[in-house]
Amino acid sequence: MSKKAEPRDYAIGDLSRETGVKVTTIRYYESIGLLAEPPRSEGGRRMYGAAHLRRLKFIRHARDLGFEVDAIREMLALSDEPDKSCARVDAITRQHLLAVEDKISRLTLLRNELSRMMKACRHGRVSECRILDTLADHGRCESGHGALRV
Repeated sequence: MSKKAEPRDYAIGDLSRETGVKVTTIRYYESIGLLAEPPRSEGGRRMYGAAHLRRLKFIRHARDLGFEVDAIREMLALSDEPDKSCARVDAITRQHLLAVEDKISRLTLLRNELSRMMKACRHGRVSECRILDTLADHGRCESGHGALRV
């Protein structure tokens, strides 16, 4: 059985379907320099190659793992220098892991506080609602959950 040959060129819609990245996001990645602008067909359509596909898959996976655009840009630049030490890639990943662990810790505090608020609810009248009381007065919270942005 022969393998189906990968197309050499992808229209932007094909690239989007192949990677699961929206067309507008692909254009955005081009505009900020994460993805090289592709050559155009005689009709003016963008025509992406296998290198674009691989790079976009890399970007998509890194974004799925929560890496910020600047970190992805740096890792892509490093990937273009295969003989260079990967120490910087390790440092970027370690920094991201620490940020993820911090978010998990803050989310755990948040979950615990919400659970405590729910347990305090007596399912009575709104005028006696412990959840609304706690939301109105941060001092009633038991944990230092603070502001959490995920």
